[in-house]
Amino acid sequence: MQQIVPVILAGGSGTRLWPLSRALYPKQFLALAGPQTLFQQAVLRLVALGGDGLAVGAPLVVGNEEHRFMLLEQLREIGQAHSPLLLEPAGRNTAPALTLAALAAQADGGDPVLVATPADQTVTDDAAFAAALRGAIEAAADGSLVTLGVVPTRPETGFGYIHAGGEGPVRTVRAFVEKPDLATAERYLADGGYAWNSGIFVLRASAWLRALAHFRPDIEAATRRAWDGRGTDASFVRPDKAAVAAIPSESIDYAVMEPCPARPQAGFVVRTLALDAGWSDLGAWDAVWQVGARDADGNRVHGDALVEDSRNTLVHATHRLVAAIGLDNVVVIETPDAVLVADRERSQDVKRIVARLQDSGRSEASLPRRVHRPWGWYDSVDAGPRFQVKRICVNPGATLSLQMHHHRAEHWIVVSGTAEVTCGERRMLISENQSTYIPLGERHRLANPGAIPLEIIEVQSGSYLGEDDIVRFEDTYGRAGGAEPGDKP
Repeated sequence: MQQIVPVILAGGSGTRLWPLSRALYPKQFLALAGPQTLFQQAVLRLVALGGDGLAVGAPLVVGNEEHRFMLLEQLREIGQAHSPLLLEPAGRNTAPALTLAALAAQADGGDPVLVATPADQTVTDDAAFAAALRGAIEAAADGSLVTLGVVPTRPETGFGYIHAGGEGPVRTVRAFVEKPDLATAERYLADGGYAWNSGIFVLRASAWLRALAHFRPDIEAATRRAWDGRGTDASFVRPDKAAVAAIPSESIDYAVMEPCPARPQAGFVVRTLALDAGWSDLGAWDAVWQVGARDADGNRVHGDALVEDSRNTLVHATHRLVAAIGLDNVVVIETPDAVLVADRERSQDVKRIVARLQDSGRSEASLPRRVHRPWGWYDSVDAGPRFQVKRICVNPGATLSLQMHHHRAEHWIVVSGTAEVTCGERRMLISENQSTYIPLGERHRLANPGAIPLEIIEVQSGSYLGEDDIVRFEDTYGRAGGAEPGDKP
């Protein structure tokens, strides 16, 4: 029976779907095409490959250290909490990420076929997707490097292309082609020998490592050093931080896939199979509009939105009623702290707005208003001079760190559930509609001992309300004494 290891490349921190996607809450964690997030969909599509001679192991997830608790929680929600999480302290692109997965997959002495996919794509035909992957797995069994080429439906200038030759379902890759201009993309579509590069790869762990050692021995050696120095903490596998920083940053395509057909004397063969399954990488709001169900006027609406006399428009409301009148080819994205209005055909230019936010140091570039933490989430409801109000949800059985603040006091009001509160030497249970006060400088802790989520309203008051005003004494989640990005202890 062929051993298969799904590899989910989940380390991206793109912001092309701002303001819904942020650097610390990227698009793979969003539910944009169905009830599950893109990351969850990617995991479930690969897990479903089992049977018919294929033994599918636990998915290997390669993600960013800063996203570890979101990854763990979203895996738990779909029953895949046993999946190992390989955490990168800093993003080094997809070639080192796949290398870490290959080394992990060989740790027990086996040599499985890796099925590697980005975590931020969607397909509309799961059966066609699975059939293409099964063909790719068969083609990769002999050591070939296999990729899926998406059957193009339009002359797209935002994707790289695969140029393949030969006949039959499995074809030899002649070249990988960079993003073309419109005239070139139209020629590719008419030619029929070109496909969009999906970024989905199927290959044996040993085949990838051999090819990488040939074309980029610096990446292969540096990633091995990082893997050899790894530490393990529950579900988290952490490569050596200093060694990771020394790994050259490179993509799978540039490191190995593109050089293979360009240097056939090396002996590495790249093959491709057609993928016709309603694939999209959701690389901009225009792509989200394209994959969604639209009304007779071409409008796609999400959330509490009313649209009148408008055409080919996307309205995505998350927090309040959005009304649109007389729009044509427009994107409107509403979140609690930001609103985007753009020409749909220029939605790729949102990166310019994000760059300006980053240059000015504004938090809207990196953090959403609702911030997910290992114990639940918090939502910054209101703020002003010397005060801040947050809505906090603590998962059943979860516990925040034992901590104190130098510059602020806190008032906690229980909205639902039961809170176990530690305040100095006292420990008490606070029920719905009850409240308590945490003085400035007092050691304190909040926990949910119940079976339902605990919701509280927290009112902070003091001379300084920054999240870095925290000293942790004990923490269930292995965090150090200071604050993390977007932290609420």
